[in-house]
Amino acid sequence: MKFGGAAVSSTEQFSRIAEIILSRAVNAKVVVVVSAMGDTTDQLLALAKKVHPEPPLREQDMLVSVGERISVALLAMALQLKNKEAISFTGSQSGIITSSLHSEARIVDVRPHRLKKHLDEGRIVIVAGFQGVSREGEITTLGRGGSDTTAVALGVALGASVIEFYKDVPGICEEDPKKNPYAKVLNNLSYKSALEIIEKGAEVLHARCIKLAERNLLNLHIRSFFDPELRYSQGTLIGPCKIVDSQTCIYEE
Repeated sequence: MKFGGAAVSSTEQFSRIAEIILSRAVNAKVVVVVSAMGDTTDQLLALAKKVHPEPPLREQDMLVSVGERISVALLAMALQLKNKEAISFTGSQSGIITSSLHSEARIVDVRPHRLKKHLDEGRIVIVAGFQGVSREGEITTLGRGGSDTTAVALGVALGASVIEFYKDVPGICEEDPKKNPYAKVLNNLSYKSALEIIEKGAEVLHARCIKLAERNLLNLHIRSFFDPELRYSQGTLIGPCKIVDSQTCIYEE
C-alpha cells in the first residue's frame, strides 16, 4: 500500500490511513510506503536555498529525506493507538540500495531482510519512500515520483500480489478529474496504455514504477483515498489482471 503526500497532508489524516490499512490487513501481510506530508519536501528544499543558493546535493539529500521519516513514524504511532503492532523504517533500514547519484539515485538492489522478520511476526511494516542508501553508505533520494518506485521495488522483492496506490483521484481517467469531476475512470489498463497516458502529462504515477512493474508482471491498483471501499469507483488496475467487480479480479490469458 502506498500513500502519497496528499493523503498525509495533515496529522488528522493518519488516523484515517490507519483505518484503511487495518481494513486491508485482514489475513494479509502488509507493507506501507509513505511520502512526506503535503508540501514538506518543497518546504525543505526552499529552506536549504535560504542557507545556500545551490545546496550541495549530499547535504540536500540528508535534509529532504527527513520528510518521509516524519510520516512513517507518525503512521506507526497512529496504528499502535488502534492496538495494531506497527514499525517504521527508513529507506536504508529497509535494504533499499541505490546508485550514488544524489537527488536522482536509482534503485539497484533491495534486501528486505529486516522487513520480512517483522511481517512474519504479524506487524504492519511502514517504509519511507523516495530514499535509500548507496553502496558507499550515503543517504540518497530518488527524485520526483521516487516513492512510487520504492513501493514497486519493495513489492517485487517481497513477492507482493498487488501494489495499491491511494490517491486524491478516483483512478486514471479519460480527462483530468480535477478539471472534470465527471471524467470516466479507466478501470483496466495495460502497462503500455498506462505509460502512454502518463507520458502525455498525467501525474498519477511515475513512468519508472510502471516500467518496473511491467518487467515483473506486478499489478498496480490505483484507488481513491477518499473512497477506499470502492463504493463509487473501482479505481484503475494496471497489469495482466482485470477487474471484474469491486471485490474480484482475474488474470487474462
